[in-house]
Amino acid sequence: MEKAINRQKVLLHHLNPSSSIYANESSSLSASACLAGDSAAYHRKSAFGDDVVIVAAYRTALCKAKRGGFKDTHADDLLAPVLKAVIEKTNLNPSEVGDIIVGTVLAPGSQRATECRMAAFYAGFPDTVSIRTVNRQCSSGLQAVADVAAAIKAGFYEIGIGAGLESMTANPMGWEGSVNPKAKMFEQAQNCLLPMGITSENVAHRFGVSRKEQDQAAVESHRRAAAATAAGRFKDEIVPVSTKIVDPKTGEEKSVTISVDDGIRPNASVADLGKLKAVFKRDGTTTAGNSSQVSDGAGAVLLMKRSVAVQKGLPILGVFRTFAAVGVDPAIMGVGPAAAIPAAVKAAGLELDDIDLFEINEAFASQFVYCRNKLGLDPEKINVNGGAMAIGHPLGATGARCVATLLHEMKRRGKDCRFGVISMCIGTGMGAAAVFERGDSVDELRNARKTETNRFLSKDAK
Repeated sequence: MEKAINRQKVLLHHLNPSSSIYANESSSLSASACLAGDSAAYHRKSAFGDDVVIVAAYRTALCKAKRGGFKDTHADDLLAPVLKAVIEKTNLNPSEVGDIIVGTVLAPGSQRATECRMAAFYAGFPDTVSIRTVNRQCSSGLQAVADVAAAIKAGFYEIGIGAGLESMTANPMGWEGSVNPKAKMFEQAQNCLLPMGITSENVAHRFGVSRKEQDQAAVESHRRAAAATAAGRFKDEIVPVSTKIVDPKTGEEKSVTISVDDGIRPNASVADLGKLKAVFKRDGTTTAGNSSQVSDGAGAVLLMKRSVAVQKGLPILGVFRTFAAVGVDPAIMGVGPAAAIPAAVKAAGLELDDIDLFEINEAFASQFVYCRNKLGLDPEKINVNGGAMAIGHPLGATGARCVATLLHEMKRRGKDCRFGVISMCIGTGMGAAAVFERGDSVDELRNARKTETNRFLSKDAK
């Protein structure tokens, strides 16, 4: 901004009248920061070199819990390959990493924290590199990325890894121990205990999302995911994992390499899904076919200051712009993205129309359809390569998976895709969202969208 103002001053020096008849009159021209409002695509809040950027984002394939390719794989063996990938593929010295934060949900906290530390050693990190876990339910992977970005912004370190991990085979969903009787005295506290499927039914009923709409959304998710897989669009983000599969009948072990999501059903149809019975409510609309899949998987995202990335000569995949987490009614927790997305987009100085791609977690078709319709989003911009109903939803890993999927797709689209958003609902009634910018879409002196043919400085000038 300072450079831009200096350029204005030079220009104004030439434009200001020098004739003596104007000598006693003060000029109305002066240099100032741009106040054109939405003519700027976003509001730059820090120096260019201090931007937090993503230089690598990878994930494992996502596999069906208890039945898929990772059913016999330890959680730490899921995390280690993606941690190793972000280091090896960037030729970064692992000792330079300031911290690793792993989003994870279902496993006991201390045990999972230990497993993550073990995974870091498998991946080649020295004992000087710290690691911790974070749990904000289904947004944990995104929260890990946001926590690393915030720490880099705060100056705690210059390089960090935000990751996500979940083995729903090893750690199925469930409540351990007794429930505090006090919860019965507080309706919202009691609603925190509702099964997620019931909250889906609540959204469908309250906002009129039909069974047909839900099944159509599920079929489209599978169609897009199948097309993306066939076209090889996931190859840039998936790290193959060498593991084993044990035959449950004979105990025979077979060595395998898993590199493809195994829950996608290319032939899914509305007619077939319509035959499935509701799972959570006798006359309900939420079925196994229009809900997210229970999955195993992991992902990792390497972040650093832009100045560090430039110094190291690393290509910039994306820029982390903003993050928002908001609370909503626990009884309809699925509406979270409808509240979180506008908050994150506004914080970036953008409008919804400025966003080119969305990755919105499909926890349930009911809440996905509601959020899409509530925000008036173009379906062609959302989950263009399928979502959780087809690919899977390993709770703690989903956020990191979405970062990898979004940024690689934005890179493929190039100049036609500048801003992207990731969002998901969160159990107990919350929503999270983050805004990313394509890595090569901004330079130090350009922070506004290219104007269209009318050449107005601002949309307000029409």
